[in-house]
Amino acid sequence: MKKQRMPKRTVGRLELVDFPDFQLLGVEAKVDTGAYTSAIHCSNIEVVDGPDGEPRLRVLLLDPSHPHFDGTLMEFANFTLRDIKSSNGDVQERYVIRAVLRLFGEDFNTEFSLSDRSDMKYPVLLGRLLLRHGRFVVDVARRNLSYRTQANQSLQP
Repeated sequence: MKKQRMPKRTVGRLELVDFPDFQLLGVEAKVDTGAYTSAIHCSNIEVVDGPDGEPRLRVLLLDPSHPHFDGTLMEFANFTLRDIKSSNGDVQERYVIRAVLRLFGEDFNTEFSLSDRSDMKYPVLLGRLLLRHGRFVVDVARRNLSYRTQANQSLQP
């Protein structure tokens, strides 16, 4: 017997996403089918010793231009350091974490590389790993489909 597959959902080239574990809502994200791993803007990246002596990754997510930015340093006990190919083809060593991202009211636990995206227009990039896992297809002529869908669902009785 064949396993029933969930239907694919359409995302636009730009989406507003939530990071519920970080209390970050409505973060602008660019969908990039050329990127394998998703990415999130951060600064002040440093590895510190945790209270248990184990290394922890400490970062400042987003920046003061984001409406929900509060300057809180985030710490991650689980992280890796990987080679990530940037949009211009250069290979950069970046830290990678797992984080929960909310799209269409559903939470997806996926990988995010941490990088300084201050030169980029959007602080979050959604890559193929998330798109494949969430069974999304991209319509480049549309935007913010996830938030519109959630708003429509909340208006229904």
